Amino acid sequence: MNHNPDDLIMLFNDLFRESYRTVLIRGNDEPEYLPAAETGSVAQIIFAHGYYASALHEISHWCIAGAHRRTLRDYGYWYCPDGRSASQQQAFEQVEVKPQALEWLFSVAAGTRFHISVDNLSGDGAADEDGFRRKVRAQANRYLECGMPARARAFFDTLRSFYGVGETFERAWHEESRRILPTDSKTDTEVD
Repeated sequence: MNHNPDDLIMLFNDLFRESYRTVLIRGNDEPEYLPAAETGSVAQIIFAHGYYASALHEISHWCIAGAHRRTLRDYGYWYCPDGRSASQQQAFEQVEVKPQALEWLFSVAAGTRFHISVDNLSGDGAADEDGFRRKVRAQANRYLECGMPARARAFFDTLRSFYGVGETFERAWHEESRRILPTDSKTDTEVD
């Protein structure tokens, strides 16, 4: 299956350009969210280096951000780059659970592979990589059982339809869960 980021741009912009005055844009460098600069302009979700996975990740952040956060550059969050200390990494992992859970669901809906990212290769590594993986999976399962934010659900449904994964999503989700956590002995309820 072909996974072209231009398809994500088309799907996202068709869904949200008018209703949320937001567009997805291929970037050359680091990802960034830029709120609308003036009345009538559009906000921009800029994903890194034209990477498909980066687009899914940045869309996930946007789907979680509330109305006020969407008026702030990068949603008003701090970002400490790769090379984080253990305490900085722990804070990073806490805020990444929900976006990575959505990114994982979007990836499965698009029929592509998801990779958990602790994003700290030149630092101390993950604070608790196995725990982080379990938390991301537990959050994704909660989204499936209890519902996703409305914008996330609309995009998820669009991906499933566009990539023809609607009928096979549940089986693909179970396979992906086993791939990401092949020897997990804890249940999702133990993660909270």
